[in-house]
Amino acid sequence: MSSNSSRDREQNRLSARVGRYARVGANMSGLAAKIAGARVFGYTIDNEKQAAELAAALGGLKGPLMKVAQLISTIPDAVPPEYAAELAQLQSDAPPMGWAFVKRRMSAELGRDWQSRFASFDREPSAAASLGQVHRARAQDGADLACKLQYPDMASTVEADLRQLSLLFSVHRRMGPAIDTSEIAREIGDRVREELDYRREARHMAAYAQIFADEPRIRVPKVQEDLSTGRLLTMSWLDGRPLLSFKDHPLEDRNRLAEVMFRAWWHPFSHHGLIHGDPHLGNYTVFTEGDAPAGINLLDYGCIRIFPPGFVRGVVDLYRGLLHGDDDLVVSAYERWGFRGLTRELIDILNIWARFIYGPLLSDRVRSIADGIKPAEYGRKEAFRVHQALKEKGPVTVPREFVFMDRAAIGLGGVFLHLKAELNFFRLFNEQVEDFEQDTVAARQAALLEGVGLTPSVAG
Repeated sequence: MSSNSSRDREQNRLSARVGRYARVGANMSGLAAKIAGARVFGYTIDNEKQAAELAAALGGLKGPLMKVAQLISTIPDAVPPEYAAELAQLQSDAPPMGWAFVKRRMSAELGRDWQSRFASFDREPSAAASLGQVHRARAQDGADLACKLQYPDMASTVEADLRQLSLLFSVHRRMGPAIDTSEIAREIGDRVREELDYRREARHMAAYAQIFADEPRIRVPKVQEDLSTGRLLTMSWLDGRPLLSFKDHPLEDRNRLAEVMFRAWWHPFSHHGLIHGDPHLGNYTVFTEGDAPAGINLLDYGCIRIFPPGFVRGVVDLYRGLLHGDDDLVVSAYERWGFRGLTRELIDILNIWARFIYGPLLSDRVRSIADGIKPAEYGRKEAFRVHQALKEKGPVTVPREFVFMDRAAIGLGGVFLHLKAELNFFRLFNEQVEDFEQDTVAARQAALLEGVGLTPSVAG
C-alpha cells in the first residue's frame, strides 16, 4: 500500500484530545458527581432524567463516541436500561467533509497529484459514517471504485472518547451493577482502535474474499492496493440495493436473503473463528438478477473479531449441551470461555441468556426468529431478566470476547426480524457445525491469517 507522510502528525495529538475532552468531559463529570452524591447522601437519582441529559450531552458529538454509545446499548447491563434506551437512539453518522477538506485529506494520503490517479472522483460522498466517509470514483482503467477516507485526527478523537467511555462505566459501577464492565471496556477500546487501521481492514477483506471464494451469493470488494494507505481504503464498487428495500418482497425472496446472511455470519465463525462484529443494515447491500435478490455484498470490514479456536469450541459445546440437556458440557463451555466461580445459580442465570441466543437454533422446524418482537426490542426482555437475577449474585465478570459475539448475534437477529424471515435455523446452524473439530479450525485459521498477513485480534 502507499505510504503517507502525514501519518505521524495525526497520531493521537494532545491538542486534538483536549478539545474533545472539553466538549463532553464536563457533562460526564457532572453526571458522575450527581451519582456519587446520591450514594453518599442516600437520595435516589432519576435514571431516566439523567439518561436523557447524557444523550443530550453526547448527541452533539459525532464520530467514534456515537459508535461506542450505540455498541454499549446492545450489551446487557453494561449501563442501566434507561441509558441503553437513550444511547440506542443516537445517530453515529458524522457530517461529511466538504470538498476542500476532502482534497486536503486525499493529498495527504496520495500526494498533491492524487486526482490524476483517477479517471473521476465524486465530490459528494456516497456515505458518511463515524470514522470516515466513502466517495465513488473511477480508476484509469474504467473500473468503478469506492474510496473510504478517514476523518482527520481520528486517533486523538478515539482516545478522548474511550476515556469518556471509561468514565461512563465508572459511573455505572457506583450503581452496584450486576456485571463487572472492566473487560468490556478493554474489548471495546481494542476493537475501535483496530478500526482506525485501514491496512488491517484491507487484510480482513482479503480474508473474507478467501473464505467466500467459492460462494457466488456473497460478494467481497477487492482492495486497490496502489490507491490505499492506513487512512484511505480504495476498493471495487459493488452495486446493490438496501436490504430493507426487499422487506415487502415475497417470503421466498426474503428467506433467500436471510439464509445468505446466516451463512455470511456463521460460516467464517464456525470454520475460521472470525465474526463480522457489526451486522448493521448499512453494511450490506443486495445484488439482483432482474428484480429478484441473488445475494449480498459485504461492505465493511473494520469490525472483524478473530477468536481463539477454543472459544469457538465453547460456542459449539454450549449449543450441544443445551440441545441434549448435558449440564457437564454446558458448564465446561462457560469455563472454557473464562467464567470463574460458577455456582448452580449462576449457571441457571447464564442459561437464560444462552437459551435466548440459541433458541431459534434448538428446534428442528421452520420458524421466525422471534414472533411479534420488534427489531429494536430483540433481546431486551431477556437481558433485563438476566440483569435482575445477577443483581443478587454479582458482579459477574463477563469475558471480553462476549462483547462482539452478543452484539453480532443480536444484530443478525434484528436483520431476520426486519426481513420477517421464516427458516429452519436448526438445520442451517447444524450444517455449519456438524464436522466441527477445534484442531481443524485452528489449522484453517492459522493458514488464513498467515496468507493475508493478519495477526489475531488484540487479547484474542
